[in-house]
Amino acid sequence: MATDQQKSRTVQRALVSVSDKTGLRALVEYLAENAVDILSTGGTAKTIRSWGIPVQETSELTGFAALLGGRVKSLHPALHASILAQPDCADDLAELAALGLVPINLLVVNFYPFPSHPITAHDTGPVEFIDIGGPALVRAAAKNHDSVTVVTSPKEYPALLAELGDACATSPGYRRQCAVRAFARTSAYDSQIAAWLQPFDGNPDHEHFALTGRNGKCLAYGENPHQTAMVFSTDPVAGLANAHQHCGKPLGYNNLLDADAAGTLAAAFDAKSTAACVIVKHGSPCGVATSGKLAEAFASAWDCDPLSAFGGVIAVNRPLDTDTAALISRQFVEVILAPAIMPEAMTALKARPGVRLLTGNLSTVPPAQELRSIRGGLLVQEYDDKSIDQATFRTVTEVQPTEQHVADLGFAMQVAHSAKSNAVVIAKNGATLGIGSGQTSRVAAACMATTTRDRYHRQCPSPVAASDGFFPFPDGVEQLAVAGVAAIAQPGGSRNDADVIAAANRLGVAMVLTGRRCFRH
Repeated sequence: MATDQQKSRTVQRALVSVSDKTGLRALVEYLAENAVDILSTGGTAKTIRSWGIPVQETSELTGFAALLGGRVKSLHPALHASILAQPDCADDLAELAALGLVPINLLVVNFYPFPSHPITAHDTGPVEFIDIGGPALVRAAAKNHDSVTVVTSPKEYPALLAELGDACATSPGYRRQCAVRAFARTSAYDSQIAAWLQPFDGNPDHEHFALTGRNGKCLAYGENPHQTAMVFSTDPVAGLANAHQHCGKPLGYNNLLDADAAGTLAAAFDAKSTAACVIVKHGSPCGVATSGKLAEAFASAWDCDPLSAFGGVIAVNRPLDTDTAALISRQFVEVILAPAIMPEAMTALKARPGVRLLTGNLSTVPPAQELRSIRGGLLVQEYDDKSIDQATFRTVTEVQPTEQHVADLGFAMQVAHSAKSNAVVIAKNGATLGIGSGQTSRVAAACMATTTRDRYHRQCPSPVAASDGFFPFPDGVEQLAVAGVAAIAQPGGSRNDADVIAAANRLGVAMVLTGRRCFRH
């Protein structure tokens, strides 16, 4: 069996055609110093020539200048034959020689940057950014990776130069990995275009779903230490995958899931009108509060359930100030996520070893689809980003909720929207007092919420409660009434709604129906 060294391919001829010229000079200077013939197209050839490096334009080889305003440059048999020819095949080499061609051993190509914004009715300009020749060349080179090395990003240049070394040759293992990246790149590029042309809307005409991720980063581990994991960005700049980590241990899979849940809920509250703090543990909020000051919001959120908050993930909707940082630094937390951090607060929190400190604003991320994997498949749904509208609440009991009740019901329902189903949230004055989530029955969720409320906030009278789904029987309402709940919000829609409402009337509890379920599984 041939060894990797025996299968190494010396690079003698390279085709370079790039939109992003970052780091290109060092690469082509290396190629020129090692007597590699360089082919290039239009603007790239002009740039290389300006550095005093010999280069042959592809038009000289093909006999065709760029056509259609530059849209056709590299779609020519002379180029593709030189890439696809197998140097160990005598017939291939003879055919190339008859045409005056020699094999191309290295392809360096990146594509036109494609806009990420959604298409509009009359927005056809981005179509001109759809690269045709580049992906065709890359796929050809990746197919023939036994002979050709292909790189598609400036990020790959350092590894390429290290691989080429003094011998100016590449091993089969390296070429194969380059091919994997190349096919992933063309797939991602096509998926980005398909998603731009027709964003997911649940239309049954979607026979295929276009999915792409970029800038993959390894995580500390997956859901458990024996699992590997990575994170990929689906947005060019925004979102948690692009958040900046200032300090702390490497992020894990669970850290990001909790940070996403916390940050998404924090972003649901308008930072201009109120400061919000969310603490999440194992995917569900365990403490949420709003206030005029961020430090007060954090204190109330932590006090909701300090036992569960220990080792949790914290997200806030305003820049983290020194007062809030001072309070947080007294507690054990895993991750802190904020849109920005004041310099003094940064200094105080960096003094806590291990705390992962992130900045990123999830409120800037446009609505998108939600994905979940199942065995052998992928579930895709429209993302439920609708905020809770108190104007749609409909009172169905004889007892009317007060204005403060309605405000707190809206807050509690917003929190229930982010909790795992079945979920019941007890709250008062813009702060949670007890959260029951992830339960297999509605009454169990109510019991869990009232237990937390009774443990830490028994002295707080007349709170409200919100349920993410309807009450199938009166028992859940009865459980909340025993805990002193004064008003309840729920979607309604049960065949037993009349019995549930009658129980609320009998117990003197106000009830409003929202008309919209907000399950999270």
